[in-house]
Amino acid sequence: MKFAVIVYPGSNCNMDLYWAIKDIMGADAEYVRHDATSLEGFDGVLLPGGFSYGDYLRCGAIARFSPIMDEVKRFAEEGKPVFGTCNGFQVLTEAGLLPGVLLRNRDLKFICKTVPLKVENNNSNFTSEYDANEIINIPVAHGEGNYYCDDETLEELKANNQIIFTYDGENINGSRESIAGITNKAGNVLGMMPHPERAMEAILGSEDGKKFFKSLLKNFSEGAAVNV
Repeated sequence: MKFAVIVYPGSNCNMDLYWAIKDIMGADAEYVRHDATSLEGFDGVLLPGGFSYGDYLRCGAIARFSPIMDEVKRFAEEGKPVFGTCNGFQVLTEAGLLPGVLLRNRDLKFICKTVPLKVENNNSNFTSEYDANEIINIPVAHGEGNYYCDDETLEELKANNQIIFTYDGENINGSRESIAGITNKAGNVLGMMPHPERAMEAILGSEDGKKFFKSLLKNFSEGAAVNV
């Protein structure tokens, strides 16, 4: 598979994603600028963390209007894998590809540490290599990671098994129901605050991100992607 790592003005985790999917997992990858208009030849899209357009308006709010987003939306509609981490998650919600919104952390402080996550749904295209209810350790680095949605949306997320990860133990940022990651209804778009691409080697403190990318590659490369 060949992945496009989208680079917005202010992205700072694009190299992390590139390294994780290509150098560690062995898939092909290229950087694609925010002002590109085609994703021809790519099989999946990765949206990195950072501060797209400086987060000057609202996290991800300006990035949603980048020319490349028409192609990202096309990929999502065609059932191809689209993954956004941290700022990438914010972009996906602002673009309407995932429900809800990301608000300022409950304590109004930037959080940067490794946290335990619970795999709420290991039957998704992004988590099939994990065990049910497995606890994994993944780094976070965000100031606006407080996931919010209204009651109706929350019930839909639960009914459709779209809640993929939750913070285990401490709800670090005030997210509703401790939500750390969700998918769309079709199961091919996933956004999460934590950074699995930063948990790829033991020397970095955790290898728990490997199963995430292994799941993605296995399910989509084999054409076996399924709804959650």
